[in-house]
Amino acid sequence: MKNKVITFVFSVVLLALGVPAEAQQSGKVARIGYLSRDLHPADSRALAPRNLEAFRQGLQELGYIEGKNIIIEYRYAEGRQERLPALAEELVRLKVEIIVAESFTTVRAVRKVTTTIPIVVTGGMDPVGSGFVASLSRPGGNVTGLSNYSVELLGKRLELLKEVVPKVSRFVFLNDTDSAPSKAMFKEAQVAAQTLGVKFQLVEVKAQDPDIDGAFRVMVKERIGAVITSPSPRLSLSLHRKRILQLLEQARMPAMHPSAEWVEAGGLMYYAANIPDLYRRAATYVDKILKGTKPADLPVEQPMKFEFVINLKAAKQIGLTIPPNLLARADRIIK
Repeated sequence: MKNKVITFVFSVVLLALGVPAEAQQSGKVARIGYLSRDLHPADSRALAPRNLEAFRQGLQELGYIEGKNIIIEYRYAEGRQERLPALAEELVRLKVEIIVAESFTTVRAVRKVTTTIPIVVTGGMDPVGSGFVASLSRPGGNVTGLSNYSVELLGKRLELLKEVVPKVSRFVFLNDTDSAPSKAMFKEAQVAAQTLGVKFQLVEVKAQDPDIDGAFRVMVKERIGAVITSPSPRLSLSLHRKRILQLLEQARMPAMHPSAEWVEAGGLMYYAANIPDLYRRAATYVDKILKGTKPADLPVEQPMKFEFVINLKAAKQIGLTIPPNLLARADRIIK
């Protein structure tokens, strides 16, 4: 009788704290899926292992230990987006409780095979405009998480790039034809361009078969002084990134990029949301959903931290001197 009373009291306390007593007592091991379009972190060509580590750290801070109370099924498309649907189907067959998706490209693949399994996105462009959520405050479906989208970002990138090359008056935004959110950012950045007194034009390449070399021939012919590369998922694939960086160096064009991976691969500068912070915060969504909160009721959050990185080696290769005041404002400098 005494043991029954203790068990009852313990259960009441757990419920009062908002903790599912059954899950706590049964020692249930959660199983979630992790779907990425990129290379496996063990691959020497992978450029963003710190993002995954940030997600794991976020889980650990919330009390989740892989192999003990949580199992993560990792699936990587190795840069081949056509593999994503099959990998998404595989995770659904495994009956995972949540699928963590690294981008809206992966979200799109998962949504084609399930509308019931909660999807937590670690960062992506314009979730409302992409049609994945009804609104940031009330997603309304099975998708929630973080967005790295901010219309002000492109204007800020243009402003920082102008500080590096104050005499340049012609800038280009290199984008692909399928990236509607990036085009929206470009329109907003035109206001910043007018304030800075510069010409900011759009150069697009085909999404499916991009002619990167052709785009650069146009830019050289028109005497473009500096470039801002799009955050479009298609242009951020490692294959295109490598060629873009080669052509920028050959043309001696200063450039601002959308993520740290570009700068770590040899690009000049990067200013954007702090991506590891978004991954760490994604763990909070996983925790809340596992404890019973519906993704439809979890607001999509926007960036809280931003990061500015400068690659001095890249600057030297194109004969560029970075102003001291800009170096002082950088969060990280690659030498």
